[in-house]
Amino acid sequence: MEYREEEYLKKYDSSKFEKLSLTSDVIIFSISTQKREDYKKLKEKKISVLLVKRKNYPFKDMWSLPGGFVKIDETIEEAAKRVLKEKTNLNNIYMEQLYTFGDVERDPRMRIISTAYMALVDKDRIKDKLLQDAKWFDIDVIDSQNMLTLIFSTQDESFKVKIKKKVKHKTSQDLQFIPQKSNDLAFDHGAIIATGINRMRNKIAYTDIAFNLVGEYFTLGQLQQIYEVILGKKLLDPAFRRIIADKVEKTDIHQNTGGHRPSVLYKYKNK
Repeated sequence: MEYREEEYLKKYDSSKFEKLSLTSDVIIFSISTQKREDYKKLKEKKISVLLVKRKNYPFKDMWSLPGGFVKIDETIEEAAKRVLKEKTNLNNIYMEQLYTFGDVERDPRMRIISTAYMALVDKDRIKDKLLQDAKWFDIDVIDSQNMLTLIFSTQDESFKVKIKKKVKHKTSQDLQFIPQKSNDLAFDHGAIIATGINRMRNKIAYTDIAFNLVGEYFTLGQLQQIYEVILGKKLLDPAFRRIIADKVEKTDIHQNTGGHRPSVLYKYKNK
């Protein structure tokens, strides 16, 4: 049996198959805190994503997710960690595989399939210094029935990306995101980011990912803000408290919020 296998492999002609390439793209999400004029209110929070400016064609000088080709001697996950380090200088980020994107015309160079990875981190606690071409963008999400609009912004610039929504399976309501042409964001990275946001919204309901974005101690108002910014909607206080009731515990520590009586701080039970 082994002999036949070896003989087959010797005669096997791979040239009759067309070649394709594999890349890995990485989405690093965080939460940005905006300044507020009214000190009595909690500071506004937004989802943010790490983008890099492309140095080469295609899409030269446009923004993109950190990504690159998978080498012949590395796994896809190893490639994701390597390109994240090369493009942003970030190390030791825990990532999970998001989805594989294989639209035939997603890359103008050749037939390229991309496996995307994603992570949710507290960027204020990252010690690695970002490279010059890497930058955090805040994202405003405008969600309508058939279209998702993502508005990316920093203090210096902003741009808008439109993405069509399509239900893949009516029974599960799985969504497919189809990017529209953009002069600012490369490839189909708008669709990849939209898929990542959708995954975050689904995961926050059954996992504890929100606690990656708070310190050891936090107020319930701060935690509720994080849930709301990821879900893209306001939560009623009683509903939110039911969601996190078994996940947090009250401490004897108080925080002076200025203008208010000190707030009780909580901590994550499993931290």
